[in-house]
Amino acid sequence: MTANSVSDAADAEARVHAGANEHVKIGVFDIDGLLRGKFMHRDKFSHALREGFGFCDVVLGWDSDDQLYDNASLTGWESGFPDAQVRVLPETGRQIPFEDNRWMFLAEFSGAAEAVCPRAVLRRVLHRADKMGYRVNAALEYEFFVFEETPHSVRDKHYRDLRPVAPGNTGYSLLRAGGLSEFYSDVLDTCTAMDIPLEGLHEETGPGVIEAAITVTDGLAAADRAALFKTMIKILAQRHGLLATFMAKWSQQQPGQSGHIHLSLQAKQDGAAVFHAPDSDNNISDAMRFFVGGQQNLMPEFIALAAPTVNSYRRLVPGLWAPTEASWGIDNRTCALRVIPGAAKSQRVEYRLPGADANPYLALAGALASGLYGIEQEIEPTAPIAGNAYEAELPRELSLPRSLGDAAAKFSQSRIARDWFGDTFVDHFAATRDWEVRSFRKHVSDWELARYFELI
Repeated sequence: MTANSVSDAADAEARVHAGANEHVKIGVFDIDGLLRGKFMHRDKFSHALREGFGFCDVVLGWDSDDQLYDNASLTGWESGFPDAQVRVLPETGRQIPFEDNRWMFLAEFSGAAEAVCPRAVLRRVLHRADKMGYRVNAALEYEFFVFEETPHSVRDKHYRDLRPVAPGNTGYSLLRAGGLSEFYSDVLDTCTAMDIPLEGLHEETGPGVIEAAITVTDGLAAADRAALFKTMIKILAQRHGLLATFMAKWSQQQPGQSGHIHLSLQAKQDGAAVFHAPDSDNNISDAMRFFVGGQQNLMPEFIALAAPTVNSYRRLVPGLWAPTEASWGIDNRTCALRVIPGAAKSQRVEYRLPGADANPYLALAGALASGLYGIEQEIEPTAPIAGNAYEAELPRELSLPRSLGDAAAKFSQSRIARDWFGDTFVDHFAATRDWEVRSFRKHVSDWELARYFELI
């Protein structure tokens, strides 16, 4: 338990009313993982804790640029964009240190909108894990680029000739971290204060790229931490006159940005490490092997949850530390699934498919559901790959879709996705990805202009 840990609604109400701030922040994460919310007076907050409150359902009917979907049925002009019911989650309460310790709480859509609420989707998968007798431990890690830019300057420059916060390739450089010590310290201190503890923070290879590993916790809290981490990094960067991006691949010349997920299971009954079998090769239990088998076999169907943007697929190319097939290996970072042998507490699988752009709730839901399905069905994986996975030959059905359009179609047609996530969510999410693809296709790129304008 942290200093901010809130036990229940009564505790949340008491803490908010004892604080200096009259207003709290309430936020809910949308389909793209953006935090949407508002300030709320603490008197209304008290009522919302008991009764919930209404939040315009347009946030379920538009994209990351607030453009309305034309192909989704959950909400729209025909319904008048009414309020959807939202419930406040008192246990998510945190104080924001740079806002005079203002309280902030997450929320979930309820009622009909709960079917497509990303946090609720993950919660339902975790409920199935619980019914199977498992507790889920998870941790996410992110790479992000930081620039000496502002939201205005990147637009004025048309996203060209951007200036990274540091030049050159300086992976693990303490020189760079020292030069950026004020920013690093603010990240570390803020994350600690907001119950987003970091296991590690360091310079990655590439100009201005940083990697952070968030400390392991239970599945739902892990996704909360990850989603809040991305939001807070962007806020802190701007407070320092900088700009951070979690875009999967912002530059043709620079590496992509990952959002890897580390997963393990514990038995509810006695807390035993489900993945650990000390008498087997690499300590891999039957359950872990089946878990990997499920993740491997369903990765082509579930990839849209881990690679949800058109840009996601720029990262998934050979030789750039991102997978192109549903491969797995023992401590092999060229694979999509990296089995990490160790002691009972550290034995885990690293799901390396997601980019930093993925919605943490949905990426974790996909990684977990596919693994649990593997345990249910006792799915055997292929032989582990030793060496360069990019050169390995795998069955054709383990090749990953190369575009968001193909990924969305596979997800929409997946019987298993509909079983685990529900028809309403699958139809809505696939429609939002189809919208994303069609929005992209309307755009004329610089590459097309340079190639065809004069010569064709």
